[in-house]
Amino acid sequence: MSQGFNIPRFKLPAFVAKVGARLPQWPHAIALTTALNAAKKLKLLPEDSLAMLEGRSFFVDVLDTGGQAHFTYRAGLFRPLFGAMVAPDLTFRANLSAFLQLVARQEDPDTLFFNRELSIEGDTELGLMVKNMLDAIEWPRLPGFHLPRLPNFRH
Repeated sequence: MSQGFNIPRFKLPAFVAKVGARLPQWPHAIALTTALNAAKKLKLLPEDSLAMLEGRSFFVDVLDTGGQAHFTYRAGLFRPLFGAMVAPDLTFRANLSAFLQLVARQEDPDTLFFNRELSIEGDTELGLMVKNMLDAIEWPRLPGFHLPRLPNFRH
């Protein structure tokens, strides 16, 4: 799907998840909701789909980092959830590389799901709507921005 830079499929060593799971998780929720609110402000997320997220809760679990984010969409904003969490309406689980490939549009959610690299649990209708919303995002191109060419060290 993506052109140019490819994110390889990888899995971080198990100790990373063990250490990551012991760290505070609230920064992940704040970072993710900040990014989602920025995407909303840039009109990358369709307003009609966002209205359908009202009051719903989400959980993102990055398996090989131990990082987790609980959040909701309420009153027009994505908001982190702290403290004891009831069962979320929708849960996404994957390794870091799968999430990066998804965000970079290198892989689509269906491919990751059917290759068992992305787990989506919870409200099926909500999951389909979020998947379609992700598929519809058109990332803006930054004029004049190019990744630097890396030297080839093969001899």
